[in-house]
Amino acid sequence: MFDQPTSSFPNPDTAPAAAGRPLAELESEICTLAGHLAAATCRFLVLLAEFDAREGWAGWDMPSCAAWLSWKCQLGSGAAREHVRVARALTTLPVIRGEFAAGRFSYAKVRALTRIADPDSDADLAEMAGPMTANQLERFARAHRTVTAAMGEQSQLNRRLRWRFEDDGSVSLSVHLPPEDGAAVLTALRAVTSDGVSAETPADPARPTSASLADALVEIAESYVAGQARDAQNPDTYQVIVHATPDALVPGPPAAERVHTSRCHIEDGPAISRAALQQIACDAVLSWMSHDEHGDVLDVGRRRREPPPALRRALRERDKCRCRFPGCHRRATQAHHIRWWLYGGITSLDNLISLCKYHHRLIHQHGYHIGITPAGGFTFFRPDGKPIIDSPSLPEPDGPLPAQHDAEITPQTIVPPWYGERLDLDYAIAVLFGNQQARQARQEAALAA
Repeated sequence: MFDQPTSSFPNPDTAPAAAGRPLAELESEICTLAGHLAAATCRFLVLLAEFDAREGWAGWDMPSCAAWLSWKCQLGSGAAREHVRVARALTTLPVIRGEFAAGRFSYAKVRALTRIADPDSDADLAEMAGPMTANQLERFARAHRTVTAAMGEQSQLNRRLRWRFEDDGSVSLSVHLPPEDGAAVLTALRAVTSDGVSAETPADPARPTSASLADALVEIAESYVAGQARDAQNPDTYQVIVHATPDALVPGPPAAERVHTSRCHIEDGPAISRAALQQIACDAVLSWMSHDEHGDVLDVGRRRREPPPALRRALRERDKCRCRFPGCHRRATQAHHIRWWLYGGITSLDNLISLCKYHHRLIHQHGYHIGITPAGGFTFFRPDGKPIIDSPSLPEPDGPLPAQHDAEITPQTIVPPWYGERLDLDYAIAVLFGNQQARQARQEAALAA
């Protein structure tokens, strides 16, 4: 609970019963609390933007700031992404941020404004949004996006895709698409990064990270290839083949990396690391080939897929089709052997766990490890041995809510100057864009002079 607040912020534990209080007093307290919540939320988002810019979430090996926020602050995945988007947008909108910090704009209003505002329109939009309700502002924002899209130049671009192998063996892709096709591709990538939740609007200035979009592209390609391989007459057409000598798969000390006889590369492609190979072998189709001293194939072994389909179904049922890493709930998962298969771990349900590709990579390449509790659960550990808490509790509040911000809040602070009139949407849009065009004309005239 909060500490004893000031007289302008009554303590609900000591306040009289609601049934015996005047309605005017209840209304006043509710509006005052709404203003405090708005100002404190602004402070929260300003701190979040700084934390995101400094990549504090990366210290926990989280894929994004939204993932960290969902884990540490108990927000839903969609709400966490939206909070990060708004926090980033507020860094370039000082007027809107000032109204938010003063408790005059609610989070709902700011969320709508940050979808359409930029530094040039910041002051105009803040002035127009003041008398509007949150619902009216949502309508205004949708109309603004529609008009902006109609005014934009819709040029048809040539389609092309280029790729090249870099010196380190990585692959660089360059894609050029028309706007509508590019939007479809981005929508698919964002849908994958958001784990099946509807993607953000194209006008949203916040974007998933480049790394998460790259992982989404790989995930889409892998899903397509896996689906085609199941039904194709020649499954090898849809397989990525990696050639490796047995010593590259055998666990050993780091010095084994320097064994010159090791062979580990993509077919007709560049070499990959032993760590990457061992991660692939954790859940892949293996086929053994025997070669003579000249490299000619002497014998080809049978394929082996681990684990079998029935065990995969049992694993998905136990893990609820989700990654088990603390704070992650992605649906696209891979089966990981807790005691690595390369180290003699058996392929059983007790020794398997579902991990997304990102956290599967952490286990194999960055020193994270998993322990099995006596009750049959799992505990994840950082490379330094520190356990990762699955659902950390929120800390106790440090003082009363008004102490968390500098705004002067009254019962009227959060209340917009609206008296029930309907929103003249056409007039509002015309005024906003008219003001912007007039300002742009004045700037061009000043430059010409």
